[in-house]
Amino acid sequence: MIRARFFHFCKGPEMPTYHIEMMEGRTVEQKRKLAEEITRVSVEVLGGSPESVDILITDVKRENWATGGKLWLDRQ
Repeated sequence: MIRARFFHFCKGPEMPTYHIEMMEGRTVEQKRKLAEEITRVSVEVLGGSPESVDILITDVKRENWATGGKLWLDRQ
């Protein structure tokens, strides 16, 4: 499960800050690739430089995430 919220802060009129919340378990390499691809697409679509794209990745434990009133820890 990955949910992303996209925020636009005042670094320039076209460059975003991405906040990505996902359940823990991805490798550093997967996160690195995700950051690279989000940055690449942002620059391609919005313009600007890669250095102006910020990405914050938060790993969430299954015990701290619930959907429909059920913790993901209890979903087997």
